[in-house]
Amino acid sequence: MAFENFPESGKTPPPTETKTTQSSNKTRGILTGVLVAALLGTWGYIIWDKNNTRETLAQKENVITSTTTQRDELQKELADATMRYDMLKTSNSKKDSAITAKDREIEEKQSRIQSLLAKSNATQKELAEARQLIASLNRDLEGYQQQIEILEGQKVQLAQEKMVVTRERDRVMRDFDSAKVVITEKENIIDVGSTLKATNFNIVGINEKSGGKEKVTDKAKRVDKLRVSFELDENMIAPSGNKEIYVVITSPDGKPIAVEALGSGIFNTREGEEKIYTQKLDVQYEQNKKQTVSFDWKQNTDFSTGNYKIEVYNNGFKVGEANRPLKKGGLFS
Repeated sequence: MAFENFPESGKTPPPTETKTTQSSNKTRGILTGVLVAALLGTWGYIIWDKNNTRETLAQKENVITSTTTQRDELQKELADATMRYDMLKTSNSKKDSAITAKDREIEEKQSRIQSLLAKSNATQKELAEARQLIASLNRDLEGYQQQIEILEGQKVQLAQEKMVVTRERDRVMRDFDSAKVVITEKENIIDVGSTLKATNFNIVGINEKSGGKEKVTDKAKRVDKLRVSFELDENMIAPSGNKEIYVVITSPDGKPIAVEALGSGIFNTREGEEKIYTQKLDVQYEQNKKQTVSFDWKQNTDFSTGNYKIEVYNNGFKVGEANRPLKKGGLFS
């Protein structure tokens, strides 16, 4: 006998299956909510972190830009100060110990500033130090310029004083030159005026006899020597002392007699002419007194017949002249 199961009419299904389904749906909803919340939270964090990162990068970029700008500005200020310093050094041609010491101090600060600004990652503290050093450098340059201006003023004053001294020196030199010309002219006048004059000549031929006896002769072949004497006149200008007297004896043939072994030589006249002298005499002259000078000329050759001319020179001038003719000897002479 077969049985069929049919639902009973009017009866409610069992509640167990409905509750299970509802519980499952609720769990899925919670999980979905949690996942959505987590996803939203993750997206929010990512967005926040990204914004925060962008803000940090922007701040860092601002810091870098600010640092670079400050370094560039400081570099320009340093360049301006350096150019000003170079100009001051160029214009300052005179140095003293104070300026030299200031040079060293300024150059040390320049070196320190340059080392700070050369850093690519310079800190704000280092930039602040560089800024303070540049301000100090500019103050140093002010003092440096004042010192240079003082030195320049002193140099101008010295130049003016030198100009005055130079003008005074030139005036003194002109006066001195004028005085020297006058003195030279007076010395020339005195020099010329002090020239001694020879007068009262006496020239004779001497024949030497046996036993030391001498005889005056005018026969050429008997003359062994010429005795020449003359007087030096009084001279109030010529000072006492040694006077050089040059005697030139010219033979009848017109040639000056000169024997080097007997003391002959050459002297210069006032006209600059070189002249042969026969005998040089050193005379001890006494101022403003007449003085007689005498000497013998004995040559190593025979005397010739004819006229012998005797010229006396002092101080480059010819101061006297005389002649002595020697005759040809006769049959019984």
